[in-house]
Amino acid sequence: MTTPDALVIFTPSGKRGRFALGTPVLAAARQLGVDLDSVCGGRGICSKCQISPGYGEFAKHGVTVSEGALSEWNAVEERYKSKRGLIDGRRLGCQAKVQGDVVIDVPPESQVHKQVIRKRAEARQIHLDPSVTLHYVEVTEPDMHDPSGDFERLSMALRDQWQVAAVRADLSVLTRLQTTLRKGEWKVTVALHRERDDEVPRIMHLWPGLYEGTIYGVAVDLGSTTIAGHLCDLRSGEVLASSGLMNPQIRFGEDLMSRVSYSMMNETGAAEMTAAVRAGMNTLFANISEEAGIDKGLIMDAVFVCNPVMHHLFLGIDPYELGQAPFALATSGSLHLTARDLDLQLHPSARVYILPCIAGHVGADAAAVALSEAPEKSKDLVLVVDVGTNAEILLGNEEKVLACSSPTGPAFEGAQISSGQRAAPGAIERVEIDPVTKEPRFKVIGSDLWSDEAGFDAAIATTGITGICGSGIIEMVAEMRMAGLVDGPGLIGSPEQTGTDRIFQDGRTHSYLIWDGTAEGGPRITVTNRDIREIQMAKAALYSGARLLMDKFGVDKVDRIVLAGAFGAHISPKHAMVLGMIPDVPLNKVSSAGNAAGTGARIALLNRKARAEVEYTVSQIHKIETAIEPRFQEHFVNASNIPNAVESFPNLFSILTLPDVNFNTGDGEGGGRRRRRG
Repeated sequence: MTTPDALVIFTPSGKRGRFALGTPVLAAARQLGVDLDSVCGGRGICSKCQISPGYGEFAKHGVTVSEGALSEWNAVEERYKSKRGLIDGRRLGCQAKVQGDVVIDVPPESQVHKQVIRKRAEARQIHLDPSVTLHYVEVTEPDMHDPSGDFERLSMALRDQWQVAAVRADLSVLTRLQTTLRKGEWKVTVALHRERDDEVPRIMHLWPGLYEGTIYGVAVDLGSTTIAGHLCDLRSGEVLASSGLMNPQIRFGEDLMSRVSYSMMNETGAAEMTAAVRAGMNTLFANISEEAGIDKGLIMDAVFVCNPVMHHLFLGIDPYELGQAPFALATSGSLHLTARDLDLQLHPSARVYILPCIAGHVGADAAAVALSEAPEKSKDLVLVVDVGTNAEILLGNEEKVLACSSPTGPAFEGAQISSGQRAAPGAIERVEIDPVTKEPRFKVIGSDLWSDEAGFDAAIATTGITGICGSGIIEMVAEMRMAGLVDGPGLIGSPEQTGTDRIFQDGRTHSYLIWDGTAEGGPRITVTNRDIREIQMAKAALYSGARLLMDKFGVDKVDRIVLAGAFGAHISPKHAMVLGMIPDVPLNKVSSAGNAAGTGARIALLNRKARAEVEYTVSQIHKIETAIEPRFQEHFVNASNIPNAVESFPNLFSILTLPDVNFNTGDGEGGGRRRRRG
C-alpha cells in the first residue's frame, strides 16, 4: 500500500503542491518555484533557507497541520542554533522534511527575490533579482582515471547542484581556480553573473569554502554638474551608503554645449573630459566604499544613467555630433560592458550596464526616470520633470508617453548664481520674506531652526552661513516676487520703490541683501538682478519644454506633476509655481520623487528583468526635439515673466495674490496695488 503524498502550502506566495513523505522543504520549494534562498545548496551550513511552519487549523487553506507535519529537529539545526542562534519556531528548510500536510511561511529575509521598499510615500517595491548571485558547490576531486580539468568539474558541480547548464569564466578567474579549489578542500562559493535567463552565466569570482559575506553593486546618476552614487548590498537590496561629488568636467564648461564646444575647439578635448569623469567616478567609488566600510573590490555590478553628452564622454565617444542637428547619438541602445572597458577601479570582473538613451537630447537619465515613475502605467495625465542642468521632461498616461529635454543650465543647482553653491551644510535652503517689513528669514542645511529663532547661531556655529543652494534660490526669487521686491519681468526695485534698505544699488541695477557675515569673517550673501535673470532663463526653458509636450498631447492642463532631480525633494511646489517653473495644478497634485533617475538606476541594478522592461518602454516613447519646434521660443518668451506673461494660473491665484508692480517706470513709484491674477 503506497503512502499518500502530503500537501505543502507556502505563504505568502500561496503556492502549493503534493510531495512524497521525506521530501526536504527546500526541495519542495524549488519544485514549486517558491522564493526560498540557499547559498550552500541544502547542506545546512548557510542558514539562508530558514522557514516558519504553522500548526493547527487553516480554514483559508482547507488544511489542518499536526505537530508531526515536519521531521524532528536534528543535529545540524541544533549545531547552527547553538553557534549562531535561530529564532524559536524557525527551521532550516534543507533539514526539515515533509511528514504530513503542512503550511510553511517563508520570512522576508529568507526570500530569494526580496521586496526592497523605497522610502517615500508613493513608493513601489523593488523585486530583488540581481544579475550577480552566490552559489556554494562541492566539486569532485581530480582522478587519474578522469582527466577532465578543474573548470570542467566545477561546471559539472554547478550543473548537478544548481541546475546551471553551462558556465563561462574570465581569465582572471581561471588563473586563481586551482589554488582556490585546493584551499577550500574542493568546496567553493561561486559568484555568477547572468543578466538574462537565456544567456550562459559567467563566473566572476571564487571563494574557498562557504563565503558568508556579501557582494555589492553601485547605481550611479552621472549628471552634468553632480555625480550621485548608491552602494547596494546585492543580497538584501539594502542601500549601504550614498555619496556624491561635483562632476570634474565642470572646469571644461558648466553646461553641456560648452563642453561640446570644448571638444570641438581642442583636439584632445573629448579625451581630457573622458579621463576627468572616469577619475571622478573612481573617487566616488573610493569615497562610498570607505563610508560603508567595505572593500570596493567586492563591487561586482554597476548601473549608470546619464544625459547623452555625459553618456558619450563617459564612454570615450566624441560628442561632436550631439552639438549640431540632427543630434545623432553614436548608439542609443543599452550597453553591457566591463568595468575595465571604462577604467573603473572595481572588482576585476565587474560588469557595467548603461540604460538606453531616448534621443539625442533625452538620455539614459530620462529612461531611468521613466523606469522609476512609470508614466506609461498612469491612469491620469502625469508630467514628470527631472530638474537639473539639462531638464528631462516626460508627459504621459496609459495611452502614450512623450519626452523632451530642456537646456535649463546649472542655475537650479546653485551654479552661475552670485552666492550660489551646492547643497552642503551652511547653504541656505529655505526662505521666507515678510511682505510688510521685507525682512528675510531662512534655514540652512544642517539645522532645523529658522534664522530668527532662538539657538540658531549656536546651531550653525560649526558650518556658518556659506551661500544659497538650488532649492534656496528658487524660494528666494519666488519670495522676492511675492513680497514685491521683484516685478513680473524680473526687475529688482529700488529702495524707494520697495520700501526697504536691504535693496542697494549694484552697478546699473539693484541687489537684495540676505545676510552680511563679513563682521564674523563670513560672506555677504545677496541676490543680484543677474541672479534673477539666470533663474528666469532656467525656469522658462523648463516650463517651455513642459508646455510644448502639452501642445503635442493636445491638452492645456495636466492632472498631476512629479518633481524629480537631485534636489527635487526639496523644491516647494508653491514657490515653483509662483516662479512659473511648472504648469498650474492644485498644489496637492504636485509631489516629489527625489532623485528618480538614481532610483531608476537602483531598480535596474537590483532587478535584471527591469533592464528589459526599460528597454521596451524607451522604444515606445515619442521623442520631441525642442530645438526644431517653432512654438518653443514663443513659450520661452512668455515663460520668462514671473510666473508667465500670458498664461493664467487659476489654482495658484486662488490661494495667493502677487503685488502688481512694475519697476521699469523710472518714477520711483512702484509699491503699487496687489492683484489676483487668473
